[in-house]
Amino acid sequence: MRTSDKNALITGASRGIGRQLAVSLAELGYNPILVGRNSDDLRLVADDIHSSTGRQTSIYVVDITDESKIRRMVNDLEEKLLNIHILVNNAGIHRKGTLELQENEFQELLEVNLKAHFLMTRAIVPLMLRNGNGYIFNIASRSAKVGFADTGGYCASKWGLLGLSESLYHKLTPQGIKVTALCPAWVDTDMARRADSPLHPDEMIEPADLSKTIEWLLSLSSGACVKEIVITNPKSL
Repeated sequence: MRTSDKNALITGASRGIGRQLAVSLAELGYNPILVGRNSDDLRLVADDIHSSTGRQTSIYVVDITDESKIRRMVNDLEEKLLNIHILVNNAGIHRKGTLELQENEFQELLEVNLKAHFLMTRAIVPLMLRNGNGYIFNIASRSAKVGFADTGGYCASKWGLLGLSESLYHKLTPQGIKVTALCPAWVDTDMARRADSPLHPDEMIEPADLSKTIEWLLSLSSGACVKEIVITNPKSL
């Protein structure tokens, strides 16, 4: 599937899964709108996209846990007449711990991994409804399906995102907006290494596996709706 005049907004686009998805969507012909907190990292991604595909990107340095900053971004998108056809809710953080987590650490997990995606989706859906179509991809985690003893806070935030995603699936699909949650196990990213993944990189899911999954989902007919996809590692079955 290729397109030339559609826009894809990706949060957490400066590295890891978000970077991979931004590049792959540009290769499919979408105009990437890169959202993150580090302008230098986002610019590097934009340069890579331009050199590999020739496509221009838009960059927004936004704290997506702040609704007023999201609103300013959306107002700017509307002024530029940029409709959003794909929203990838990807930004996220990982913290080890369950009851030993400090309250502020638990709150940060909920703010970044759940609240931010709620706020972003609430701001973008009206643009999609105006188009009469759209696709929302929520990058959850296998931790949204399985509660692990040492990452209770992270699991709670991802279970919340999966619940929100399923509710959006039932609410928005009849209105022409597809919603799919992707729930991968360990993905070979910097975040996985910082989280002390027990797997060797060769045993992990590659970021490109998620972009290939999204490409497949986008190729399905309008009548085919996929609520969630779980991707595991051989040692995580």
